[in-house]
Amino acid sequence: MQATYRDTDVNMPGTAAPLPAPGEGAPGHRLQGRRTECAALARLVASVRAGQSGVLVLRGDAGTGKTALLDDLVRCAAGCRIVRAAGAEPEKEMAFAGLHQLCAPFLDLLGCLPGPQRDALGIAFSLRDGDGPDEFTVGLGALSLLSEAAREGPLICVVDDAQWLDRASARALAFLARHLAVTPVGLVVAMRQAGGEQDLAGLPEVHVGALAHSDARALLDAVVIGPLDERIRDRIVAETGGNPQALLEWPGRLIPGELAGGFGLPGAVAPAGRIEKDFRQRFEDLPEPTRLLLVTAAAEQTGDPLVLWRAARQLGVEDGAAAPATTAGLIEFRGQVRFCHPLARAAIYWAASPQQRQRAHGALAAATDPAADPDRRAWHLGQAAPGLDEDAAAELECSAARARARAGLPAAAAFAERAAELTPDPARRARRALTAAQAKHQAGAPDAALRLLAMAQAGPLDEPGRARAGLLRAQLAAGDGRGRDVWLPLITAASRLGPLDAGLAREAYRDAFGAALTTGRLAAGNGMLQVAEAAREGHRAPESSQAVSLMLHALTVLMTEGHAAGATAMKQALSTFRNQEAMADDEFRWLPFACRMSRDAWDDEGWYVLSARLTGQARQAGALRVLPAALLEGVAARLAAGEFTMAASLSQEAEAVAAVTGNPLGPYGPLMLAAWEGRDAEAHQLIADATPGMVARGEGHWLTIAAWATAVLCNGLGRYDQALIAAGRGSEDPCELGPAIWSLAELVEAAARTGSPERAAGALRQLSEVASAAATDWALGIQARCRALVSDGEPAESLYLEAIRRLGRTRIRAELARAHLLYGEWLRRQNRRVDARVQLRVAHEMLTAMGAEGFAERARRELLATSETMRKRAISIGSELTAQEAEIARLAGDGYTNPQISTRLFISPRTVEWHLRKVFMKLGISSRKELRAALPVLQRVSLPA
Repeated sequence: MQATYRDTDVNMPGTAAPLPAPGEGAPGHRLQGRRTECAALARLVASVRAGQSGVLVLRGDAGTGKTALLDDLVRCAAGCRIVRAAGAEPEKEMAFAGLHQLCAPFLDLLGCLPGPQRDALGIAFSLRDGDGPDEFTVGLGALSLLSEAAREGPLICVVDDAQWLDRASARALAFLARHLAVTPVGLVVAMRQAGGEQDLAGLPEVHVGALAHSDARALLDAVVIGPLDERIRDRIVAETGGNPQALLEWPGRLIPGELAGGFGLPGAVAPAGRIEKDFRQRFEDLPEPTRLLLVTAAAEQTGDPLVLWRAARQLGVEDGAAAPATTAGLIEFRGQVRFCHPLARAAIYWAASPQQRQRAHGALAAATDPAADPDRRAWHLGQAAPGLDEDAAAELECSAARARARAGLPAAAAFAERAAELTPDPARRARRALTAAQAKHQAGAPDAALRLLAMAQAGPLDEPGRARAGLLRAQLAAGDGRGRDVWLPLITAASRLGPLDAGLAREAYRDAFGAALTTGRLAAGNGMLQVAEAAREGHRAPESSQAVSLMLHALTVLMTEGHAAGATAMKQALSTFRNQEAMADDEFRWLPFACRMSRDAWDDEGWYVLSARLTGQARQAGALRVLPAALLEGVAARLAAGEFTMAASLSQEAEAVAAVTGNPLGPYGPLMLAAWEGRDAEAHQLIADATPGMVARGEGHWLTIAAWATAVLCNGLGRYDQALIAAGRGSEDPCELGPAIWSLAELVEAAARTGSPERAAGALRQLSEVASAAATDWALGIQARCRALVSDGEPAESLYLEAIRRLGRTRIRAELARAHLLYGEWLRRQNRRVDARVQLRVAHEMLTAMGAEGFAERARRELLATSETMRKRAISIGSELTAQEAEIARLAGDGYTNPQISTRLFISPRTVEWHLRKVFMKLGISSRKELRAALPVLQRVSLPA
């Protein structure tokens, strides 16, 4: 009987990476520090692949990462069939419910079993009538069924939350574990410490405990957005007890300022869950002095015992007040002050009365050394003030700038906000509220910014203040994305600011361009042209030393006079910007604009370098408004460079930032990744799910990116008729720049492949106008590739070679690989099979290393058509290297240190180290010295220079 595995995951050979180096994961990966556990799982998979059985029980408390380990096992078990089951508390009394999950995918094999076993399973699963089945026979039947299924290939059974399995299933599972013998079946069971011990006792077992302190710190660093104060990091690690789930979830409960420097209120809002209520009850049962001590400890975010006990003496709290709190299991005072659970701190702080919290903060202000830590003292003074207090407000205002340097924009915004709230003078209050609103806007807190802006506009502002307030309101409206003319208020603000503040006027025009580009084709008219005309009228001629002014002027020229004039101005502006000395705030505010202009100027080096600089600065400053867009710019740049793994990491970070700040973010990153990686169903589902909401928000730019991504996807999959339609939609409005221009190249390829020469020629004319004006290797390489597609004979070959030569001098490795692919396809059609194989092999190796599976499969099919015998990827370990790993391996083999490599590639030294470990594992080596011997392998699979 032929088995059908409808409900199992099948990891086919070559489609999944090997298990990671034991205990290692990508930066931000939840398997940080799980060396022993991963090694044990790797051994089990190897045993099953070799035709032997394997059993492993993972035991650990809730949140220690057992499910994460199982997920990683499933992801990495290449060549094995996977069947998963999980215990569920509501099914604990349903006999054989858990066993049914394991066996259900294979029930069509029941006919292969001996009669008694078939009947026992049929009764157990209610497939036939009969008396209660014998448990031994049921166990034998399940064993036979899984053994029969394993005839089709290695099988791994994964059972999670086994503590909730029904009793009958638990006993059957234990029977299976002890009788698998030499069957190629693996069984991995994850369960909490308590429960089921007698059934699974004596089986191979791994304890999944808390992370080591260094691993916990590294995991927390990976998931925290923005700067993280050392003392706050150590306190969170201590209070979570190294529990991975708590470390991953807890930062989302905190405001960024609280993470950065401890300048915030515990938990930001009063928690109200079951656990928190328990902590509140325990707190309320304590004596008054003990409660006051606990509130003070909760308000002191760093856990400094010296400061806490000095504050306690200010409050008249004796040392003995600590004992009831420790007895109640709420807090420990040994070394660093730490609560028993991160939620306990917030629960206790908010359980106290406002008067108790004010007293605690007042005592902490008095206990904090004004010379050693003036900012923390000012913060506590501000929280201690019961009403308006100019002295406290002035101290907070003075501390805001220092707080920004120390802990980023979120901390500065917190200081500025509290200063405004405490200010008694109406005019000063309005001015401070406006400053706070601007800081909140930069920190990615639009709701707080709007509230503070309303406070500012309610007070007496001078004319410059009113103009600044108008600009901020327009910026907030543009950020909200509602409406199809959101750039108009920005133009108005720019015109008003022109005579008052030229710098802010430029910012308004810059943001108007950004808003018009985002609105794109949904605008009532040509938004980019309208903004450019307004900027041409209102923006004074730039000074040669003002890079930001030159950039604004360059985009204005591009929109009003065309690419030939605009390209020259853009090159001059970008060169001035990149070579100018650091401009502090100006550079930070203008970096997103410079990144976008570099991309539109086809300046691949500038785009790559500036996007990396922008992301780094936004992270360091905690600029959560800018960071998602910076990360998405990095996603696009890394994809173009063929660094798909890094692009995926940046995309995930962008989504995490958007979730933390509550600001909407369309699935730009996931869509671009899915398109380049050839994931058809996922890409189309992303577009279908997101488009209605994006259109409602007025983000017409999404429609252009979706069309371009679809064209890339379909060209990769060889569906040229669909690519032609999508590329036509994507290139409808070249004023949208970026993907709209890139869509022209996709259109030329699709039109050439579908026999539409007129459409190909029209798109090529448009593309050539832009590329010739830009005159970079990137632009001219794409132009040559597209011209080759519509040419014949020797001119076509010359153009393909020019495209490869030019693109080979750029960072745009993905397009270089496609040039090799197209040239190879052309050579094969010229019956030059030997020459075609050379190009197609290079294309296949590059595209496979990147992860561009659609294009890689296209190259593989072409190679087969040349009578090439394709070897399995598993034969060449080096072919598993990603583009990023290959580049790092080459640099390390050339003698570069990790810090030097990190500087060249704009990644952290820790990321370099992580990639090198993966390289060592994949190449079967153990040190840098062995890399040189492996370099010939790398040269066969790496990206051409």
